[in-house]
Amino acid sequence: MSKHFIKVKENFTCDNCQNKIAGTGYTNHCPTCLYSKHVDEKTPGDRLSTCKNLMKPIGLEKKSGKYNIYHQCLKCHKTIKNKTSPKDNKKKLIQLSKIPLKI
Repeated sequence: MSKHFIKVKENFTCDNCQNKIAGTGYTNHCPTCLYSKHVDEKTPGDRLSTCKNLMKPIGLEKKSGKYNIYHQCLKCHKTIKNKTSPKDNKKKLIQLSKIPLKI
């Protein structure tokens, strides 16, 4: 299967904090609490995961001047990284940056 991004524009309610998020097609986590949901399996946007559980933000990585949030599924423990968004809660990102990344 191809690893090409599939743009899916959809609004959602965060399962962690119940914040209502207006999706842009690139939105993959809640900008308020930084939690995500395990919806993709092999390709970003494929929506093929059968897990559908919460993904906890477990770390922050800076690579080539850009930041990525690492999320880990609370059920199956799959770990993925997602780009940060300008709308992300800066205080939460700072807190996350203080946690040593263990993947």
